[in-house]
Amino acid sequence: MGDFIAYLDTSEVLPGKLEELKSAMADLAEFVEESEPRIGGYTVHFSEDGTEMSVLHFHEDLESLMFHLDVAGPKFPPIGQFIRMKSIEIFGHPSEELLARSRRKAEMLGSGTVIVRELHAGFTRLGQG
Repeated sequence: MGDFIAYLDTSEVLPGKLEELKSAMADLAEFVEESEPRIGGYTVHFSEDGTEMSVLHFHEDLESLMFHLDVAGPKFPPIGQFIRMKSIEIFGHPSEELLARSRRKAEMLGSGTVIVRELHAGFTRLGQG
């Protein structure tokens, strides 16, 4: 499983901003799909009551995630008007640079924290053909 990394943002949706946020996130997801051929998956989820959003993405390695932050990163600040980030969870082995960039993103978009979840057991078949 080695280099696999999953990344989960969780944010509060600001009152009255759900529809604008849904539109902005659909645009962002389309941009990521078109611009990042190595990303394993990029999905946006909303709670049933529309008060919370989670963005989940999968990467075969750290370089894919860093590329995502480089390419999509400039699109994050405008989304800040619709959310207050609560947390970023990184599943895998992040570099110090990834942790620093994730903390800056969390601060920019809210009062979120960055949590690292170290691998204990399991497997992934991503990137195996």
